[in-house]
Amino acid sequence: MALRRYTVALALYALGIPAYSQQPDASSPETKQASGDQLEDKRSPDPRDPILFSSETEHFKPLVSKLARNMWIDQKEIWTSPFHVRNSEEAAAWLLVAGGTAGLIVSDRWTGRQLPNTVDQVTISRDVSQIGAAYTVLPVTAGLYIGGAIFDNPKARETGILGGEAILDGLIVAEVFKATTRRERPLDGDGKGRFFVGGSSFPSGHATESWALASVVAHEYNSNVFYPIAAYGLASLISFSRLSGERHFASDVLAGSALGWFIGRYVYKTHVDHAIHRRYTSAIDRLKPKVMPRFDSDAKGVVLSWGN
Repeated sequence: MALRRYTVALALYALGIPAYSQQPDASSPETKQASGDQLEDKRSPDPRDPILFSSETEHFKPLVSKLARNMWIDQKEIWTSPFHVRNSEEAAAWLLVAGGTAGLIVSDRWTGRQLPNTVDQVTISRDVSQIGAAYTVLPVTAGLYIGGAIFDNPKARETGILGGEAILDGLIVAEVFKATTRRERPLDGDGKGRFFVGGSSFPSGHATESWALASVVAHEYNSNVFYPIAAYGLASLISFSRLSGERHFASDVLAGSALGWFIGRYVYKTHVDHAIHRRYTSAIDRLKPKVMPRFDSDAKGVVLSWGN
């Protein structure tokens, strides 16, 4: 009888039915959490599940396809996020950023005059700030992914692809805000930084892009405090350089930095949460039995389970 069950199990396994080596403990916290996730999944199928980035190196075409599809979902969720605040901490963060930005807009001209604004200061600051340009940070993320592929480093690969996604998301959001607010830069017109007159100052795109990448790096390498400090320190330097280089007002820099950090955090957490709690891609998958023969002395035969 045991031999027959073993033969049936191997036959089913050969047909491509996924298998598990053992039944999970129904009383364990992990199983209870998984059951809760499954109930949630039945209520709201998630379109992001079929397009998770692979933990292995992928070819260019599928990688770009996944990136584009993830960014499409990102943009829909980013632009509607103020209407889906989940707790008081998120609400407080929104209010803090909005209030700080509004306060700096009022004092922008005074803030700018507190710097020496010498020729050397402006020149050096503009050169330093170019580290945060899209044409600089995007190649960095590509290098992380390629380096991770060459040296078989999954974390570097993930940091590269998620960093690139966060930068591109931030670039889109910043450009939409620029086109909408049309604020003058500090050296445009009379230097008052007026809105809706055809400028492109609000928010700082360099700050958005550098903080988006810094946020992903800091979240990925959070086991060593050096990496978050280095990432956020460089992003802060780039952002301040946009102010001291007279390319942006302080409020532009704050808004861009906040946008970049939140977008980087969102991209990282979204990917990690989905990677840990994989959902089913179709209703049919829920009905497939997971079959695996047991080889231990206590239980011989096969193990059938649904929905695990």
